[in-house]
Amino acid sequence: MGRRVRRAWPPDAASQWPDANFPDVCCPDRALGYGGWPLPVYRPCRSPSYALAAGRYRTHLTLLEILPMYRLITGFIALLLILPATAKAEDLTVMLDWFVNPVHAPLIIAQQKGYFDEVGLSVDIVPPADPSDPPKLVAAGRADVAISYQPQLHMQVDQGLPLVRIGTLVATPLNIMVVLADSGINSIADLKGKKIGYSVGGVEEALVQAMLENASLTLDDVEMVNVNFSLSPSLLSGQVDAVTGAFRNYELSQLALEGHQGRAFFIEEEGVPIYDELIFVANRDRADDPALGKFIAAVERATHYLLNHPEECWALFIKQYPALDDELNRRAWRDTLPRFAMRPAALDEQRYQHFATFMAAKGLIGTVPRVSEYAVVPVR
Repeated sequence: MGRRVRRAWPPDAASQWPDANFPDVCCPDRALGYGGWPLPVYRPCRSPSYALAAGRYRTHLTLLEILPMYRLITGFIALLLILPATAKAEDLTVMLDWFVNPVHAPLIIAQQKGYFDEVGLSVDIVPPADPSDPPKLVAAGRADVAISYQPQLHMQVDQGLPLVRIGTLVATPLNIMVVLADSGINSIADLKGKKIGYSVGGVEEALVQAMLENASLTLDDVEMVNVNFSLSPSLLSGQVDAVTGAFRNYELSQLALEGHQGRAFFIEEEGVPIYDELIFVANRDRADDPALGKFIAAVERATHYLLNHPEECWALFIKQYPALDDELNRRAWRDTLPRFAMRPAALDEQRYQHFATFMAAKGLIGTVPRVSEYAVVPVR
């Protein structure tokens, strides 16, 4: 056999070998390599930074070294994910149909609970100076969303306004005809020869006409009196025998608080096709804007929370609007809850088509357009 040849150390072997001057550097396992020389096999060191500072190096990182780097990287990634969402928060101006009241509860709760914030929206809820302005402001691009009425939407679209329904707030009519319980008027037929007070011409007169026709009467059989918005006072004073355009969630309670009992005739039971009382409308050019879908989704979430926690939500509502903390608004809150749309984005095209046909028959609109031209399901 040949003679064993003792090979030289690798050029940097000495620098890898720990000595007494570096007690914190772990000693290598003494494995024999080629030629019989021991090879350094390093284990994790107790003081890696000290070893590196002394010119040593290791073949891998310790767990204590990896964790801070991992936390730093994941924290940086999380920051990148959060910042764009914050930066892209979109302003949305929502015009109400009237001063703030319980019918607007889903919007107020969505704002109070932070549901708008969670979908990246900064929503500004604005009561109108003039109740007829909100749809016009949306059509002109000066507001993003308006709360309006389905009957008015049909008329405004017929007049050429570029509006489109994107959601429903109140899914049943609120409109009723009211008489005093002791008036002797027990049916619509009993209104013959009586005075009926109203606030807004056009739609309200058409609804009264349909109710009278359902009872084999005509507008010639009654006297229509414009009482502006003084419905309950005009009824209590005897100025009129009945009022139309009253809201079922308000006027009956207002009469009761005045010590009088009212009787309601629900228009959908008296010959008027059912419709959505309050809807959200936007400019037709923005019908596909995802921000509108996010808005409606937040309103839906708030509606469900409101129905599940009515007392908690009432407390949030009056905290925001303490002037509304009275018995009339408490009753209105209770009576409005079952009227809210549980699926505000859902669109009943047949209902809209039916009501448009009714309005055309009453001469309120000239043509009956396709529903898709003025009512959509928003993109989420």
